[in-house]
Amino acid sequence: MAAKVGASLYLACLYAENFRIFGATPQKDGDRDASLSLDFGPATNVLVGENDSGKTAIIDAIRLCLQTTAADFYRITRDDFHVGSDGRAGACKITCGFKELTTEEQAVFLELLTAGGDGNVALYVTVKAELMDPLRPHRVAVTTRTGRDGQGPALDGAARELLKATYLRPLRDAEAELRSGRGSRLSQILAGYPAMRAQSEDDFNEVTGSASTLVGILRRTERQISDNDAVTAARDDINTGYLQKFSIGSDILRGEIGVAGDATLARALERLELTLFAGTGEWTRHGLGYNNALFMAAELLLLNNNSAFAPLLLIEEPEAQLHPQLQTRIMDLLRDRADVAKTAGTPPVQVILSTHSPNLASAIPVEHLTLVARGSTFRLAPGLTHLDEGDYAFLTRFLDVTKANLFFARSVAIVEGDAEAIVLPALAQAIGKSFNACGVSVVDVGGVGLFRYSRIFQREGEQIPVAVACIRDRDLVPAGTSSEMRKKLKCSAEMTEQEIDKHVAALKTKDSGHVRTFVSDHWTLEYDLAAASWTMATLMHQAVRAAVASKTTWPTTDKLADLDRSARDEVIKWRENNVSLEQTALNIYEPLRMGRASKPIAAHHAARLLQNALLIVSK
Repeated sequence: MAAKVGASLYLACLYAENFRIFGATPQKDGDRDASLSLDFGPATNVLVGENDSGKTAIIDAIRLCLQTTAADFYRITRDDFHVGSDGRAGACKITCGFKELTTEEQAVFLELLTAGGDGNVALYVTVKAELMDPLRPHRVAVTTRTGRDGQGPALDGAARELLKATYLRPLRDAEAELRSGRGSRLSQILAGYPAMRAQSEDDFNEVTGSASTLVGILRRTERQISDNDAVTAARDDINTGYLQKFSIGSDILRGEIGVAGDATLARALERLELTLFAGTGEWTRHGLGYNNALFMAAELLLLNNNSAFAPLLLIEEPEAQLHPQLQTRIMDLLRDRADVAKTAGTPPVQVILSTHSPNLASAIPVEHLTLVARGSTFRLAPGLTHLDEGDYAFLTRFLDVTKANLFFARSVAIVEGDAEAIVLPALAQAIGKSFNACGVSVVDVGGVGLFRYSRIFQREGEQIPVAVACIRDRDLVPAGTSSEMRKKLKCSAEMTEQEIDKHVAALKTKDSGHVRTFVSDHWTLEYDLAAASWTMATLMHQAVRAAVASKTTWPTTDKLADLDRSARDEVIKWRENNVSLEQTALNIYEPLRMGRASKPIAAHHAARLLQNALLIVSK
């Protein structure tokens, strides 16, 4: 079978039943579909999500179904069978589907193809495994056949070779992989390099001593070693001094000293290793990160020159041991090989990778991401979410590393500013509901595009099991607010209850699925906290007073203590003079509203005071 440059065949879908975290398809109406059904794009596909959500299971399912170009042995064991409410499943099934076959590719795989109802054909590879003995984890019967249900012809060796994937495992020892040795990964990579094919010829001329191919050079080296004076002397000493004295009758014993093994291309390549030079022209040992990058470069070399119809690269955690800037460079390279190669006359590489890195998640357009959450997969491609074309363009520009944390959270709080992002985690900690302990990510969108981010989690059908809270100000000033503080905002005291309800409802019209909008009770977060109770009024007044002082120079610890006492005494005086809590909140919020203090700095001081209060209580 000969492959062709620019083939369009690619891994388009993956199905799995009763494989690890993925369960079975529904047996009756009303049952949840716990199986895996995932589509892939022909270029770059990035799996994101928290630990143990199913990302590794997806990569391993592809490995088991297609096998890989590496020499490692990987098989299904008892631990791979799904465990549900009824116990461990006795059988599992994995199917990889290839689509967009060209005419030439259809001819190559003709007897293995499946015709679809739309007139198109696809190539399905199905692995079925059955647990033979529950007490022996390796007693598993496995069959690999073609067809969506595994009822087609068996996949022969030649066809399987054309569909093998390249796999880069997590926590890989890149330096060891590129070291010389028997069966080394580098020797396997170089064996697939086109220029190496002619090197298997033995062109050593025993008369002239000339050689140009690797095998010829190896043969010449073996001859030169055998003819070396020291080697010859040792050989002759062994023969004359010992072996000849062991001879009996006509059985003359004689020994030769030479290089072990045959002079083959494989042995020549096993003697090679790939080392990295960076910065200077002299060799020095480099860290894990740069060696990781070197290993990826070698694997891409193999993919660029292999004979597969569908070059497929599987990577788990490409960010391993890489600093953020190098992670981005690696992602750019992978996208270039996946997207640009198709116009450069070389086969495009389909990339499927899993990551825990916000750097990588933010470095690739959202439409290439698949969110994996609690055993379910959710592609974020256009048409599958509530995001529109403008949202995708916006997120490509503004979804940075800090915001990309939302892809790895169990719950997300989307806020409009730095102040909320600082004070909300402190409030949660103070009431014993730590955001970190609960897996909550706070995403500050800066007052712009609040719902552009929440729409990532909104879709028709099955909803992403991530609770999203959009926290925003009511933007209605309370009674007694001065015209300067009011500016262009409406006053709630001048509105009917119906008008207020309509205003608040309008702020929540984007809610659906697990996305909910939470509007402040009165005005802004800072005002509402100050108006919540006299205790919170005291804390917020202390925070704002400290923020006013911090605008010119950062106060010392003693200065902060004096400010805290002064603010507390002022709140006590307001209360003694029968100033209402609402008016007190307006007095406290006025410096923030009029720009005499920074909201984020006030939030910082509020968080400091909350933490101090928590420490006092814990003692």
